[in-house]
Amino acid sequence: MNRVSVHEAKTNLSRLLAKLVQDRHVITICRNGVPVADLVPHRPHKRSRTHPVLRKILIGYDPTETLSAEEWPEALR
Repeated sequence: MNRVSVHEAKTNLSRLLAKLVQDRHVITICRNGVPVADLVPHRPHKRSRTHPVLRKILIGYDPTETLSAEEWPEALR
């Protein structure tokens, strides 16, 4: 694990980000020797996974089914 001071992190942010992308290791930022933050590689979200709340929604009909003539609003017939 790499540790850097706040001053070093501010001064060399571009270099630290390049190292982060290359090595994929966590960089810990310390103030007076005490860890205060972690720079971590970005992990993209998996878009194929459904949100847990959306999994609970149930539709009692086929939303792709075409409407009959009676179901269309009068102004659109």
